[in-house]
Amino acid sequence: MPHSICLLAAEATPFAKTGGLADVAGALTKHLHAAGHDVRLFLPLYAQIDRAAFGIAPVAGMQDLPLEIGAHRLRFSLLSAPLPRSGAIVWFIEIPALFARHALYTSDPDEHLRFIALTRAVLETCQRWGWAPQVIHCNDWHTAFAPLLLKTAYAWDRLFDATRTVLTIHNIGYQGVFGAAQVPDLGIGPGDVSLLHQDDLRAGRVNSLKHGILYADAVTTVSPTYAQEIMTPQYGMGLETVLLSRASQLRGILNGVDYDDWDPRHDRFLPRHFGPDSLDVKASLKDYLMAHFGLRQSSGTALFGIVSRFTVQKGFDLLFDTLPALLTERDACLVALGSGEPQYEAFFGDLQAQFPGRAVFQRGYSDELAHWIEAASDLFLMPSLYEPCGLNQMYSLRYGTIPIVRRTGGLADSVEMFDPAEGTGTGIVFEHFDAPAMAWAMRTALDLHARPAHWARLVQNAMAQDFSWDRQTREYEALYRRLISGH
Repeated sequence: MPHSICLLAAEATPFAKTGGLADVAGALTKHLHAAGHDVRLFLPLYAQIDRAAFGIAPVAGMQDLPLEIGAHRLRFSLLSAPLPRSGAIVWFIEIPALFARHALYTSDPDEHLRFIALTRAVLETCQRWGWAPQVIHCNDWHTAFAPLLLKTAYAWDRLFDATRTVLTIHNIGYQGVFGAAQVPDLGIGPGDVSLLHQDDLRAGRVNSLKHGILYADAVTTVSPTYAQEIMTPQYGMGLETVLLSRASQLRGILNGVDYDDWDPRHDRFLPRHFGPDSLDVKASLKDYLMAHFGLRQSSGTALFGIVSRFTVQKGFDLLFDTLPALLTERDACLVALGSGEPQYEAFFGDLQAQFPGRAVFQRGYSDELAHWIEAASDLFLMPSLYEPCGLNQMYSLRYGTIPIVRRTGGLADSVEMFDPAEGTGTGIVFEHFDAPAMAWAMRTALDLHARPAHWARLVQNAMAQDFSWDRQTREYEALYRRLISGH
């Protein structure tokens, strides 16, 4: 049975993206629509979004509308555009004073207000439409106040009586904490302040994500292992206690991959395409990429790839000592694409200078180069300290590029250690977050690469994996059905 679903997100591919949230929001909308649901995705209209390129147009009768939040008197407009390669429509909330800034996310003192306003504008759009979504699905801290607002500021409106709420945590490291003095920015009544987390208020703060966890009808995160991890002090980042209190409503649903975009059999960025039966094409793409960057190779050279944000989370500290030693001792090269914290950018820049012809660092992000690295590399490095889900390891598997991952979060759920004796497994998995484990993993991978029969089996195993959104969407549909039916 089709459902009506209101999806709220701070970013979505291809309109605005900084991380995995964007991929999930775009792909889930596309696949829910394809399954016949009335799904409406709402996003902020950031200044960085190219309106002309995406055909974003104003919605008649929904321009310059009042939005009152506490002492703030704002105006918002609604615009819309088709979601590329989908029949779904995406709806944009335009509030220039809040969203026409230098970046999607800021450290400005009203950062919390930007996304409270987004959430409230979406709810008021539903009111103006007279649309009662069966499910409001909010994502991360930005829209996590939606469940509480339905119980407070919008409790008077019978339109939402049957609406159920889902909060998905994409990365618990970002919680949207702001000062208790800004509580009026929520626009809830004085009597509703008692519903806020009182210990936090006494400590002078409000935690956006915590309130989503407390008040959503269901809480999900983006892999089964991460759902278990975040209920522990090691990974919960201060929210483990409140998550444990909602353990029966918490579940992990592994993210999917949009194979329309990420499949070597039809990748739009590649001049030649390949599959499990045409790996000679993959080898030719590797030759081209290495020649393009001036990397030296012999017949046995292994190419490592990295495409990442450079943050502590991604575990690149483990490479500081191990990767220079490996490039000194073994027949291997590296192509790294990314940007972020200065110490990691400096490390990869120094690596390129120290190992000319062996290491290349491209600062920033390029869709085209990201696809090339996935297609041409032999091995892909993801030594994460923690990883809610991760997508690149799943992209890598489809491209026959063997992921080297730490056993955490979604990496543990999507990559299985290769067993040469049994011929099973899809990658190289290490346990401990330390340099010896990192060195072991890379050396083990290179040893396998030097054994053609084992390597061929490993690559075939990897490429046979299916992490399509078709499968993962069914899990969200089952969750929605349970909430709507009350079971």
